[in-house]
Amino acid sequence: MRSIAHSNAETPSQNLVQHSDLVRDSSRELYYVILHNDNVTPYDYVIYLLGSLFMLSEEIADHIAWTAHTKGSAVVVVRPREEAEKLVKAAQGRAKFDGFPLTFTLEQE
Repeated sequence: MRSIAHSNAETPSQNLVQHSDLVRDSSRELYYVILHNDNVTPYDYVIYLLGSLFMLSEEIADHIAWTAHTKGSAVVVVRPREEAEKLVKAAQGRAKFDGFPLTFTLEQE
């Protein structure tokens, strides 16, 4: 059996990065994707869209749709900014294509 010895091996504590040394990566800042209620878009369509584009279960999609319906808006997902922007664009584009005024917005966490 061979053993490997490193004379300059680092201890785990030497590999840790101090929190104050970290530079905040703005591309990883998180954003809420928010669904806004309207009086035109059918409830079942909202559930369909949440499930198909945001990959949510029917139960979660229904909860989010109901929250938006009763409170005016609801958080759908929390994602890094770039991903959140793509989701909002895709969801609004699909709703518009299908003839509905469904609105999504972003809000920084």
